[in-house]
Amino acid sequence: MSVVAQVFVVLAGVFHLAVFAMESLLFRKPSTYRRFLVKDDAEAAVAAPWAFNQGFYNLFLALGALGGLIAGGDKGHAIALFSCACMAGAGIVLIASDRRMVRAAAAQAVPPIAALLLAAVL
Repeated sequence: MSVVAQVFVVLAGVFHLAVFAMESLLFRKPSTYRRFLVKDDAEAAVAAPWAFNQGFYNLFLALGALGGLIAGGDKGHAIALFSCACMAGAGIVLIASDRRMVRAAAAQAVPPIAALLLAAVL
């Protein structure tokens, strides 16, 4: 895998680590839950178990991407790119489910899509 593709894998992994922190560790803060279109503390209390679980999905995707790069070789890179494909798919599902989340979906999907494309052509 080219160095440029690896940079985008790292960007995708770091982004998903940050989302893990927001969803699983910081979700009850108004400044955090409002990023997810949650209006108030009552809605946040209802959404918190979902957010906690969703955060761990993001953590596992990040670990797959970053761990695959660290492992290296064909198998490690395959794991990293599979994780990127999952991230890209989740971003597409996000925009398909709620058009108001276009910025979040782009932030989630563009780096892993770039990694996949660059890995395919370089």
